[in-house]
Amino acid sequence: MAEAKTSPRQLTIISGKGGTGKTTLTAAFAQLTENKVMADCDVDAADLHLILEPTIKKSVPFYGGRNPVVDLDACTKCGVCTEVCRFGAIHDGVVDLFACDHCALCAHACPEQVIKMEDAHSGDWFVSETRFGPMVHARLGIAEENSGKLVTMVRKEAMEVAKKGSRSWIIIDGPPGVGCPVTASLAGVDKVLVITEPTLSGIHDMERVLSLATHFNIPAQVCINKFDIHLANTRQIEAYCLEKGIELVGKIPFHRGVIEAMVNGKTVIETDVPEVAPAIHQIWERVMGE
Repeated sequence: MAEAKTSPRQLTIISGKGGTGKTTLTAAFAQLTENKVMADCDVDAADLHLILEPTIKKSVPFYGGRNPVVDLDACTKCGVCTEVCRFGAIHDGVVDLFACDHCALCAHACPEQVIKMEDAHSGDWFVSETRFGPMVHARLGIAEENSGKLVTMVRKEAMEVAKKGSRSWIIIDGPPGVGCPVTASLAGVDKVLVITEPTLSGIHDMERVLSLATHFNIPAQVCINKFDIHLANTRQIEAYCLEKGIELVGKIPFHRGVIEAMVNGKTVIETDVPEVAPAIHQIWERVMGE
């Protein structure tokens, strides 16, 4: 009997807030890890492509919702749609899509049935090739919704790419916060790496996202970025992890070389930023090692 294929393992790198270094760490992991697929699930503000410089091989439109479309030639300007719209998004048959909540009430209320709900092109997702291997990523349109649905699409395609290429890992650059996109990037993964910083907001948001990982029963580890900018807060994070039984896999010092590497579209491993590159090597070994 043929031996069953093992599904690739999935690691999501999250933080609970923006600007803590998720993409910096993800790009470094992409360079260090063999036989993997990268997935940028921060679809609202994707930036992993700025470092990995992907060559797009496949582009697919994403339809995340429906927009009301009015047949103005048949519209009698009766004003019913304007009366029922609590968002003030439609006047004389003209729809302001930035104000519209896409609830479809205007289409149901229209006595002439000249308003139809049509699928909306909300963005695109891509399968690309980078210098470190395949990458799946996306771009959500300005003010578009359903980013959680797009995250799910990115993860689904990353799994397909990984299976076809017999890849061992899917490394996911997660979105900030604890909302729907984060939930979509966490559900079903094998482990979570939370990157935090020694600030009050960093600590607060780390605690929130760790609670989310606990809710999904996903093993979580923590690393502290720029740990030396506030040593008292760093000690507070260490004490919290010790109290909760969460493994602290490493601490990354602040160094201007990280900024220079990002500006030049390189990982901190490629530019071998002093002190930072060895710290990330250590974190990678403790996270990816079995």
